[in-house]
Amino acid sequence: MKSKTIAAMVLAMSMVFTLVACGNQQAASSLESSEKSGEPAGVTITDMIGREVTVLPGSYERVVCIGAGALRMYSYIGDTGLLSGVEDIDNMNLEERPKMFDSVARPYTIAYGDVFSKLDSCGVGGPNAQTAEAEKILACSPDIVISEYEDVEKEDALQEQLGVPVITLKSGPDGVFDDAFAQSMALLGEIFGKEERAEQLAAFIDAQRADITERTAGIREEDRPNVYICGLGNWGTTNHLMTAQDYISFDIANVRNVVTDLEAPGIQPIEEEKFVALGGDMDIMIIDAAAVKNIAPLFQEDDTMFDACKAWQEGEVYLQMAYNAYYTNYETALINAWYIGKAVYPEAFADIDMAAKTDEVTEMFLGRGLAEEIFACPSSFGGYTKIDTASFFQ
Repeated sequence: MKSKTIAAMVLAMSMVFTLVACGNQQAASSLESSEKSGEPAGVTITDMIGREVTVLPGSYERVVCIGAGALRMYSYIGDTGLLSGVEDIDNMNLEERPKMFDSVARPYTIAYGDVFSKLDSCGVGGPNAQTAEAEKILACSPDIVISEYEDVEKEDALQEQLGVPVITLKSGPDGVFDDAFAQSMALLGEIFGKEERAEQLAAFIDAQRADITERTAGIREEDRPNVYICGLGNWGTTNHLMTAQDYISFDIANVRNVVTDLEAPGIQPIEEEKFVALGGDMDIMIIDAAAVKNIAPLFQEDDTMFDACKAWQEGEVYLQMAYNAYYTNYETALINAWYIGKAVYPEAFADIDMAAKTDEVTEMFLGRGLAEEIFACPSSFGGYTKIDTASFFQ
């Protein structure tokens, strides 16, 4: 009886080992099959307008970017060699396309213009293109679309129509310094298997921001001049009256803004009377190059328009690079923060050469130094400079 019991136990254990072995073989076979297929597991991500979209990270081979700023953002993280279409506004070889930004430096088109020029059209693009052109996008056969159209219903409808993921990005009111920008970069990193690249860029921006702030943090309040920034906002309508009292670069560089009592936040125009009233307190004026084309004819009609401005009378007027052209040039906005610090606190930034800094930043964002090409664009007026108020607008 005892021997039968032992035999039964041995048989049972043998069956268990056989089942385990079979199970392990099946699991190994399944894993081997999955590895051979090369198909990554789908994951659900939340895009920057709260839409949940299932994606296959690292699997995409045909990418289309639509809407103001989408291609620029993708260019910072993704492989431009995967692009299967481009908006007409970013294909500088096309004769028929929106040309309102042609004179201003858009670093991503300088860096990758040769790539963009060989791609099919996925739409016209530009400020007047307020909806995606689904038929043109479909003709580019994308397997994913990166968008900056921020209407949830329209993005859902486009995704259903295209049959591929549509991922919406955004940057937030503080642009390159906004948490939303870093989140958009991280989202691109996750989707395209470029997490390390996204982290590298975010760390670089944080380090640059900290350096600017540390250089100026110890400057006493009474030693800080009053600074007026103008020429902000829309490329087509901006002028010397377009300003902001919550300009992020001022906050980072510990710059005191002469404008303090606007009722609403953000970029906005002030009245001529307010500009004149503030003029006596303007120790330094910084003009964004986007405004030059609009200020020049006004000045030529009335060369007394800045007579009430202390900074103009004392020759303390500086030119920063235009950073809004088909939405924000994020690398330019970062470089501008360095220039603002240098213009307002020259001793604290005496070691900073703006051409070298421009090359450093554009190399990090876009893979190579672009200072020479940026400064050569017509609306860059030669680059960062102190304006000769006697002749600049003549």
